[in-house]
Amino acid sequence: MVQGQAKTASSAGGKRQFLKVEGEQITFHGKPIILKGTGIGGWMNMENFITGYAGHEHQVRAALQEVLGTKKYDFFFDKFLEYFFGEEDAKFFASLGLNCIRIPVNYHHFEDDMNPRVFKIEGLKHLDRVIDLCAKYGIYTIIDLHSAPGGQNFDWHSDNPTHKALFYEHKDFQDRTVVIWEHLARHYKDNTWVAGYNPLNEPSDEKQSRLIEFYDRVEKAIRLIDKDHILFLDTFAADLSHFGKPLPNSVYTCHDYSIYGFPNPPSLFNWSKDQIDFHKESFRDKTEYMRKHKGPVWVGEFGPVYQNAEDGVDDWEHINDTRFDVLKLQLGIYAKAQASWSIWLYKDVGFQGMIYAGEDTAYVKLLKDFLRKKKNLAADRWGFDDRSVRHLFQPLEEWIESSAPSIRDRYPATWGVDGHLSRLVRNILLSEELVKEFAGFFKDKTLDELDQLAKSFEFAQCTQRTTLNEILKADSLRSDKERLSEK
Repeated sequence: MVQGQAKTASSAGGKRQFLKVEGEQITFHGKPIILKGTGIGGWMNMENFITGYAGHEHQVRAALQEVLGTKKYDFFFDKFLEYFFGEEDAKFFASLGLNCIRIPVNYHHFEDDMNPRVFKIEGLKHLDRVIDLCAKYGIYTIIDLHSAPGGQNFDWHSDNPTHKALFYEHKDFQDRTVVIWEHLARHYKDNTWVAGYNPLNEPSDEKQSRLIEFYDRVEKAIRLIDKDHILFLDTFAADLSHFGKPLPNSVYTCHDYSIYGFPNPPSLFNWSKDQIDFHKESFRDKTEYMRKHKGPVWVGEFGPVYQNAEDGVDDWEHINDTRFDVLKLQLGIYAKAQASWSIWLYKDVGFQGMIYAGEDTAYVKLLKDFLRKKKNLAADRWGFDDRSVRHLFQPLEEWIESSAPSIRDRYPATWGVDGHLSRLVRNILLSEELVKEFAGFFKDKTLDELDQLAKSFEFAQCTQRTTLNEILKADSLRSDKERLSEK
């Protein structure tokens, strides 16, 4: 079974060879292949906790364009996209034995809201470059529409500034998304190093049926153009209970984050039987649909976040060790299930990435105080530690719950009152007000200075999270015997 770097050629005897779904496996030339890799990070779909800004991508881009002017703005973001992933990144990734990178993209690269359905070919410039670089080093890519028109979920990572997923309420948003996928399918239909398409990331349709209808529709549209590439189909909270028969040549996916990999867990992970059973049962629940229909499993996202010395946590290194142990347990579970996986994420400013912009880089030095302020305010949604603001929010949560008890069942109910309140007040209202402060750090920067800021994300200037990468490399080398003996 191929588990590490893909050694196979993409064609044989002049005939193009694509990965495809056969029974419970993703296969190449009829032989099973397990895709192991990462999400590239906040690159063609930026996220606040990944690159340090506040609010939502389109908001910070607008603020930066106002501060920098169009010429400097275009220069900075073109250099950022260039430096964020280059040949040295691909070479390093392949050296770990990993063979697949999931690439989140934002629809704004391909069309403008004020000029919809007009596909911007220049939006493919860096996507083509990275896909070709990955292919050079035997790495497959999965194109993931992380941000769709209207917002397929209600979070920052779909660049949605509201608390409503309007994608499901306005057909025009769905129509535009289909057009985008038709263009992407037309462009990549012959590229055998593209493992497949992830039409929507974490779509959160409260009624369930509208998402299923959209998947049926977009699958038909893509297949009229591209009959070969695998579709990787997401849901929100890994809920596939409403889905019927799987679509052809499709992999249904789950995201499998562990509460033991984040701040304020029930307890530190210590390999207790209860903790191990909790993770095994969680994975079984999330993959019930795949097992029922005897299809492949791809864990599209998972992985802990990490503490650092500046967090003010005395035992931060021990905490990180426990989170690495959570990762080891999950990888063992996936190996036993012969599941493909994509850890979140490859590169950031030091919160979760396999590598990250170093402390001495121009970008991190410029934003150091702002990053600390944002963390203390728990302004970002992802992996936040709200202990510094808990005393402010707890009375409000109790007041809201006593005034409107039905909020306990507000979708998604798993968030609880605190999740809904913090989202609206901190992650939307407060974060939007911090956008101008962030943009102000870039005021009056020269082109050379902007180049140095963007270059902070170049591989040569990044720091490796060594223990994480050693764990991933060890898993890429896991033998079939080791995999089957996992407990």
